[in-house]
Amino acid sequence: MTPYDRAHAAMSAQPENDALRLAVYDRLADAELFLLLEEEADGQDIRPQVFETEDGAFVLAFDTEERMAEFSANPVPYAALPGRIIAQNLVGEEIGLGINLGVADSAMLLPPEALDWLSETLTHSPAQATGRPVSFDAPALPPAILGLLLPAFEAKFDQLMGVATRALLGGVTYEDGHKGHVLALLGTPESARPAIAKAMGEALTFSGLDAGELDVTFLDEESEAAQRLLAKALVLHLPEHEEAPAAEPEPRKGPGMDPAKPPILR
Repeated sequence: MTPYDRAHAAMSAQPENDALRLAVYDRLADAELFLLLEEEADGQDIRPQVFETEDGAFVLAFDTEERMAEFSANPVPYAALPGRIIAQNLVGEEIGLGINLGVADSAMLLPPEALDWLSETLTHSPAQATGRPVSFDAPALPPAILGLLLPAFEAKFDQLMGVATRALLGGVTYEDGHKGHVLALLGTPESARPAIAKAMGEALTFSGLDAGELDVTFLDEESEAAQRLLAKALVLHLPEHEEAPAAEPEPRKGPGMDPAKPPILR
């Protein structure tokens, strides 16, 4: 099963759970999707194949190449694109997106308004702030909150493989007395930090949490702050970096606040 399959199965089991619906959007945004085209791409220009249905016009995409091949009896032109890019390019076109139609239990139609909502949500960037921590503690989040937050973070960690050595979730108190929570990533190159901060911001947005504050920070492994946090924080699992075979392309990584309630998926 793909990450999208798992998110879709969880949503189908609890269709009224908004957090599980949000997770489906998150996995689709990050997934590489195989989009059916009218003809072979001409450089950077592509023309998706549009299917007219009683529910409106849709383009079709699949979250694995094998599923695309199963749908089409003959070879077809396609483009492999992140879900977020497909959604952004369909904004205002009054065209929806069909995922895995006819080939998987995770088949779904996203109407145009769902794609508009997703694209708008993905445009948000985390706000920068400064504050001097004076102490760290274990995270004081209820189990129900952790149950939403940790899977959202771990889904992002899968695509950020190799850019951090540790991820730590802890409580923090700042010098002005303000308390909150912090996600600290250790050993992260300076050039990768903006994209990671945005990805972690998306994880928080799509976790389904309506309130709460969590800061993302980057620390050197040997720094005093990192050592103090290590003693108290929850250490999150990061996938181990594996070198891709030379013949295969490097996997795509996702980029990439208070979104409205997401549209119902169907």
